[in-house]
Amino acid sequence: MDELIESLKQLGFNSYEAKVYIALLKKYPATGYEVAKLADIPQSRAYDTLKSLENEKIIVSTQEKPQKYTPIKPKELTKRVRRKLLSNIEFLEKKLPDVKAGYSEPIHTISGSFEIRNKLIEIVNSAKKNIYIEIWSQDFKFLEHSLFEAYNRGLDIKIVGYDNFQCPFGTVYKHRNGREIELSLDGRLIFLITDDTEGIFGKVENRVVWTENPEIIFLLKEFVVHDMYLLDIEENFPEQLKYFYGAGLKKLKDKITNKNYSMH
Repeated sequence: MDELIESLKQLGFNSYEAKVYIALLKKYPATGYEVAKLADIPQSRAYDTLKSLENEKIIVSTQEKPQKYTPIKPKELTKRVRRKLLSNIEFLEKKLPDVKAGYSEPIHTISGSFEIRNKLIEIVNSAKKNIYIEIWSQDFKFLEHSLFEAYNRGLDIKIVGYDNFQCPFGTVYKHRNGREIELSLDGRLIFLITDDTEGIFGKVENRVVWTENPEIIFLLKEFVVHDMYLLDIEENFPEQLKYFYGAGLKKLKDKITNKNYSMH
């Protein structure tokens, strides 16, 4: 009984209202005197509470003497409460972001390899439509099962794989300069974007950033997609690229980083 009273209080009833409603479910129609006895509350409080519940249309009364009271059915009560809660939730979802002008989704930092891996798995497991990821083979191992399950759920999975990367599912673009990138950045980067709504990036063995900020998500996906463009071109036109840009695209890299660039 105490659990029922507490649950009703969670829905906005006070203690007397919860006790009176439960008492009326046990016996109705009932007089105020009978309700006070069944609910084990003072008779004066019983009448005040009955009036309050009647105003809320949770109980109805007769015009006879003595006046008797009947509760609405529990299903009607829960249906009414559910409708009210959903209406309030929709209102809050619509209006709360406008409280602060220019509100944007925050960016969170996650540190520690254990915490990072757990967050990556959580994001993959909650994905509904698609996954874009850049990852190293040694980090892929702890995500492989979750990614494979996502693939079996019908998600579109596209992967940029660094170093000696092997993956039997999804679309994989192999990055052949992984070791060079790792040395230049002193760590292994990871980029993960799911459903165009959630993303995580950073050094997987150290610290990453997680966000649902749509502007950041857009930039992260654009970065990964452009990597895929270039890797696909490199895969299909290796000799042409080597002829024009040199081995390892050195001339292109020198041009972009302004290392005494001169192309003939």
